[in-house]
Amino acid sequence: MSLRGASLSFGQRTLWEDLDLDINPGEFFAVLGPNGSGKTTFLKVLLGLQELSTGTAVLDGRPVERGSRRIGYVPQQKSFDPDTPLRARDLVALGLDGHRWGIRLGGAKVNRKVDELLELVGASDYAKVPVGQLSGGEQQRLRVAQALATDPKVLLCDEPLLSLDLQHQQAVSALINKQCRDADSAVVFVTHEINPIMDYVDRVLYLAGGRFRVGTPAEVMTTEVLSDLYGSPVEVIQANGRLIVVGLPDATTHHHHDAHSVAGEVG
Repeated sequence: MSLRGASLSFGQRTLWEDLDLDINPGEFFAVLGPNGSGKTTFLKVLLGLQELSTGTAVLDGRPVERGSRRIGYVPQQKSFDPDTPLRARDLVALGLDGHRWGIRLGGAKVNRKVDELLELVGASDYAKVPVGQLSGGEQQRLRVAQALATDPKVLLCDEPLLSLDLQHQQAVSALINKQCRDADSAVVFVTHEINPIMDYVDRVLYLAGGRFRVGTPAEVMTTEVLSDLYGSPVEVIQANGRLIVVGLPDATTHHHHDAHSVAGEVG
């Protein structure tokens, strides 16, 4: 997936401009930045839901398009109503049978594929349980399975760890990384907290104040780079294998106050 000369503005406000970027097969690519910096909008561009102001976004030499089977999407975790009758396997099947992608396969073929996907994400044991009775982490495993239904070349993840406890954050992150490595899929992972995925990330796109930086975590997540992006002193500290960012501008820190684990916590 490639962007060339990509800029996106709304009125007088520019989210980013002149972005040239190649996201490679098998690369785990994280998108970080404060709220309002354009992280989710960046995903919308890649999904074909938001037109660039200037430049191009292409996949396999063709412009990105809405509903592409080459792209999988894992949304933010949002709980289902407890009374939702949809079973776990039915949710996964939506990635295959036409409600989502405009195709319809034979029942036996769908069932075999759904079984494979449920096993892949460790959800076979609750395949027939109504989704509203599952935990947030269990529901999110199903969303990952649904996103993988078409064997996508690119997997786009919009803050998929929100509202999950640490154990489920680790499990879902590991599932997504497995797809990245085993299937050679590119992963674009929007997050407000880099620490749960630090061991997996190859490169980072950090958006802030209409500007951006791209590089490895070691290159981008530094006192010098973040201070430059924010235009004010920011300190990055490593502690017990975690990154802590201190001194973020008030507009990006929400209800936090002193030290912040990287990103919302940086946004």
